[in-house]
Amino acid sequence: DTGDIIRGKDLYRGYDEKEKNRRDKLEDKLKEVFGNIYNELTTSGKNGEAAKNHYEDDTKNYYQLRVDWWDANRETVWKAITCNAGGSQYFRATCGDSGRPSMAKNNCRCEGANVNIVPTYFDYVPQYLR
Repeated sequence: DTGDIIRGKDLYRGYDEKEKNRRDKLEDKLKEVFGNIYNELTTSGKNGEAAKNHYEDDTKNYYQLRVDWWDANRETVWKAITCNAGGSQYFRATCGDSGRPSMAKNNCRCEGANVNIVPTYFDYVPQYLR
């Protein structure tokens, strides 16, 4: 759901006016943040003009920029969410040393070479199918 919110594709709009207002405020803040990223991308560095051309039809909600940002940063976001989740486990069994799925514990990470792999790619499955 974090990816859906960042990319502007979250289907949940709230169950009452208070929650809907919170969602609207969050969306406005995301537009502001990504507007700042857009301005920085398009006015600095040698690729500013290329970025401006790439995002030229996306200057109101910054949806394409948000999708690109999520694609580039989803692993880092996952690490940030789980780095202090000691003793916790995420919702389904995945990696296991025995060849069978087991629950990842201790910071919600798999062991060994898989430690930095984001354990789920559900953010690419449409939200209504999850």
